[in-house]
Amino acid sequence: MIRTALADFVSLIFPRVCLACEEPLACGEDHICTGCRAQFPYTDYHKLPSSENPLARKFWGKLPVRYSLSYLRFLRRGRVQHLLHQLKYQGQQDVGRVLGRWYGAELADYSLGTEFDLIVPVPLHPRKLAKRGFNQSDTFAEGLSVSLQVPWSATALRRTEHTDSQTQKNRAERWQNVAEVFEVAQAAEVLNKRVLIVDDVLTTGATLEACAAALLAAGCSEVSIATIACAEN
Repeated sequence: MIRTALADFVSLIFPRVCLACEEPLACGEDHICTGCRAQFPYTDYHKLPSSENPLARKFWGKLPVRYSLSYLRFLRRGRVQHLLHQLKYQGQQDVGRVLGRWYGAELADYSLGTEFDLIVPVPLHPRKLAKRGFNQSDTFAEGLSVSLQVPWSATALRRTEHTDSQTQKNRAERWQNVAEVFEVAQAAEVLNKRVLIVDDVLTTGATLEACAAALLAAGCSEVSIATIACAEN
């Protein structure tokens, strides 16, 4: 009772705000308000056959990707971009966990939880990890793991080189930038596993493609990908 009253008082003085729209959160809302959640641009790609999934087409003729999934559409200057900025640059790690739990619950409802043996986030180089303090993809993997009831590993895949930012590069430049910078730490951890590779945003797919190639070379049985958001281009 006292704890609840104290929490209400603190919320009155320092109101919690939605990390997507920055409006005050109502009691019971978890980092993101109900209004934003209702208006998010969901992809619903998990409901589509592969032949109609625009993400799947990014990998055709390159690698055998089983499922190509993304929770939200990335729209510039929109709620999703603001939310991802909060996660990646403002240290709001709960954003990744919350979105992971929500998306994982949707995927589980479509019986996709039984399609994966291990969730592997795209790793940061140790130098960048030390500077940022966390890997935003780890938080998404953690949330997905809770709802899908599938284990996740932050150590299965590692980044061996510190590369330039991908932001201003075209697809060919992005692929060249990351083509051989990922490796599997211990092949036994992924051997014969159906691996779901996760990241925050998918643009060209070059980074995820490079991760998938490393995992397949190490002996995993199949790879799928999932991201918080995707840029449709």
